[in-house]
Amino acid sequence: MLPMSFFAQNSVSGTVSETATGMPVPGANVIVKGTSNGTITDFDGLYTIENLVVGDTIAFSFLGFSTKEVEFTGQQTIDVQLDEDQATLDEVVVVGYGTVRKKDATGAVNQVSTEDFNQGQVNTAGQLITGKIAGVTVTSGGGAPGEGQSINIRGIGSISLNSSPLYVVDGIPLDNSNVGGSRNPLDFINPNDIESMTVLKDASSTAIYGSRAANGVVLITTKKGKGQEFKFNYSGNTTVSRPTNYVDVMNADEFRALVNEVGNEAAIERLGDANINWQEEIYSEAIGFDHNLSTTGNIGGFMPTRASVGYTDQDGILSGDNFSRTTGSVSLRPSFMDGHLKFELNGRGMYTENTFANRDAIGTSVDYDPTQPIYDPNSPFSNYNSWLVYSEEADRYALNNLAPVNPIALINEKDDSAEVRRFIGNAKVDYKLHFFPEITATVNVGLDRTNSHGRTIVSENMPSSQLDWNGSYSNYTNNSTNKLFDAYLTYDNDFDDHSLNAVLGYSYQSFENDNYSFDSEAAEEGNDAEFIDKWRSTLLSYFGRANYNYADRYLVTATLRADASSKLNPDDRWGYFPSFAVAWNINNEEFFNSNTVDQLKLRVGYGEIANVNGLGDYLFLTKYTGSRSNAYYQFGQSYYQTYRPEAYNEDLRWEVGKTLNAGLDYSFFNSRISGSINAYLKRTEDMISYVTVDPFTNFSNGIDKNIGDMENRGVEFELNVVPVQTDDFKWSIGYNIAYNDNEITNLPDQVETGGINGGTGNNIQLHKEGYSPFSYWVYKQVYDEAGRPIEGAYVDRNGDNQINDEDKYLYKDPFADITMGLNTNVSFKNWDLAVVSRASLGNYAYNNMASAKSYEIRATENSILTNLHRDYFNTGFQSLTETNLQSDYYVQDASFFKLDNITLGYTFDQIFEESTLRLYGTAQNVLIVTDYDGLDPEINGGIDNNFYPRPRTFTVGVNLNF
Repeated sequence: MLPMSFFAQNSVSGTVSETATGMPVPGANVIVKGTSNGTITDFDGLYTIENLVVGDTIAFSFLGFSTKEVEFTGQQTIDVQLDEDQATLDEVVVVGYGTVRKKDATGAVNQVSTEDFNQGQVNTAGQLITGKIAGVTVTSGGGAPGEGQSINIRGIGSISLNSSPLYVVDGIPLDNSNVGGSRNPLDFINPNDIESMTVLKDASSTAIYGSRAANGVVLITTKKGKGQEFKFNYSGNTTVSRPTNYVDVMNADEFRALVNEVGNEAAIERLGDANINWQEEIYSEAIGFDHNLSTTGNIGGFMPTRASVGYTDQDGILSGDNFSRTTGSVSLRPSFMDGHLKFELNGRGMYTENTFANRDAIGTSVDYDPTQPIYDPNSPFSNYNSWLVYSEEADRYALNNLAPVNPIALINEKDDSAEVRRFIGNAKVDYKLHFFPEITATVNVGLDRTNSHGRTIVSENMPSSQLDWNGSYSNYTNNSTNKLFDAYLTYDNDFDDHSLNAVLGYSYQSFENDNYSFDSEAAEEGNDAEFIDKWRSTLLSYFGRANYNYADRYLVTATLRADASSKLNPDDRWGYFPSFAVAWNINNEEFFNSNTVDQLKLRVGYGEIANVNGLGDYLFLTKYTGSRSNAYYQFGQSYYQTYRPEAYNEDLRWEVGKTLNAGLDYSFFNSRISGSINAYLKRTEDMISYVTVDPFTNFSNGIDKNIGDMENRGVEFELNVVPVQTDDFKWSIGYNIAYNDNEITNLPDQVETGGINGGTGNNIQLHKEGYSPFSYWVYKQVYDEAGRPIEGAYVDRNGDNQINDEDKYLYKDPFADITMGLNTNVSFKNWDLAVVSRASLGNYAYNNMASAKSYEIRATENSILTNLHRDYFNTGFQSLTETNLQSDYYVQDASFFKLDNITLGYTFDQIFEESTLRLYGTAQNVLIVTDYDGLDPEINGGIDNNFYPRPRTFTVGVNLNF
């Protein structure tokens, strides 16, 4: 006979909380499995569910957590703790001043998390997402350790202002400008401390950040405390970096043969007997180390905590180059009043020591005569071989002022070093009103403080053309402070089929810089050798956003931000930036009944955002600037500082970008296939550029001015596939491709830009209406029947029988038409393999190393010999002329495919209690396929000149959790 309780209708109550923090989980689903009987937890995580029968299974679930099932055996109370589920956490993305479920996002948003980051030698945040997101290009300035990355989202947004995105770290918008002594504005953050990086691409998602988000936003979320017991992680690696390629110059035998063939007797006599590859002399194998230790847990059951320390030491392949960084971070997230009052305290400090190798050696190692020895016992400059001239007046030898400096001397006799200290932290308070729990009040106070001190010492042994040379010394100190105050209210409520989330807030941010420098050469001349520069700018903002969701089918987002910038005239200071977006979850419609389609969401958004990033301060005011030491006025035996008026423009106003974006998000077969498609059109109006003005109309020959318009248009496609997924084996593939086209649509006067080496004042690029910005402005080369360029022969495009600027044309540009990324991950039992590759199509580069260094005259000059680029064998050009420099022959297709990263790892489970150990090896910069003749086809700005080569790097690392 069965007990009566088996048939009785019972109820049970309890609390649902997070395992990691112990905090309640409001809105969690509590459902009797296999029935429609269910409820949700209240704002304190409390629930009561009725009509239960012994033997029922109760399922507890919430987005971002693993579902937990409990059998009902007659208990009166069931308290449940939910564990974080990384797979479902991926469905939640960070946006400005909040988070949103990915399926509810109405804008173009991409998030890359820890498990998808690039591995190996990663010193800066940008390296983590290279090749991972469609339409996002990450390009390093070169191969120096800690070198900064240029991140562009959907091309460039301005021809003159800063085109970098806004970086926001744990709610603090950063000042993108770099400080003296630092290699990279993002090098303060240890990549091991980063949990995720979210890229906001279109105006509907970035408008909440206003004028600073004109070029997109990168939200960096750092790792926070979780779990109840403290756990530790150690990660460390050792790297070996090697140069992969050199500029293609003549070797000693080739150069000697050329001089003997074309040189006069004096030139031949200047040849040496050595056989020196100067590039091999300045580059060498480089070693690096990286160590990180972190702990995460919970203090007192109410304060999730994480702390970390890290140390990186990386030599560069250019001799004398070194990047050393020590970091520390603490994150505390206490909560009180049953989760109504929450604090988030984040602080991270960084100390870097940079030793900068003398990059002038890169150029002179290409120039220097390979037949000359490194040392000459007769040289007055510490025996460094040098091209000398004798001065009878000074009775001493000096360096010929036409000659390159010995590369080894440049490396050894200059000490350029700096220390940078940086602290960034914030204190955030969230209070969910007891009397109105749908509203949360938030205050976020942030501070970003940087201090740098550097010095440059050039030894008296450095070869110099100055007859009174005794060496030099200079130093500098830079202090920058970024202060933030945010206060906002968030309303979040669900009622029936409706959901509304609204944010209303205020933001104040100030930027201060205080710079000091000293120059010993000026001091020796009796001048005031000190220079002090101070400036401050302020951004005041009000913002609001509303997200409405009806039945998980129809989504609407509206945003408005008002910004006032001190960089603009008070009459034009305020700007108002709206955005509006709608989305339709087609898969949730009643008529759409499919077991195959997980998501099919159509999105359309429009927004307006302005830009003054990179604009100088107070350019609308008349100001006077004190002269530097080399421009003092001499009166008698004394020198006096003078003051000059600066250019100004009272009519400067916001550069405004208007963006339309349409997209489709899709997911099939339980997310085995997923991705997105986006198409966009961005129109930038009132572009700011530095333009020439008529004489006597201002205090300079040029001013910053609103002068034109530009369009960016493109299409992006992303595809993620999991072809195989079993208990032991998983294979995933990520592919992205993007097309982007930039065109200047309105520009009354063309603007020259893109300075090159060779000659004086030469520019190779031009901004002109109807063309891409930074297009190459060149002569069309004429070739002989064998396809060899004819020196001095160019197409007379206007038919006036003379070759001049009127015959130049705009040919290609440095920006890729198409970019692609292909990533694949394979795991089999304890083994894992990751491969990252990229491609860039349609980008062109100007090979300035070939154009300025491949002329016969370099082997026949009267007083010195300088080496030639081997492109001389293709051209036979004799003289360096302006027209030769500006030939389209040197504008080369720099499309490429790069195999960026291969990582192979093995994980040992339970090496001791509750611990894992992973060993891995990584190869970076593995393979480049390109038709470009230069050192590397990936060149920022499109002009290849004295580029610091990117090394091939091999890494062996360990990751230990215990």
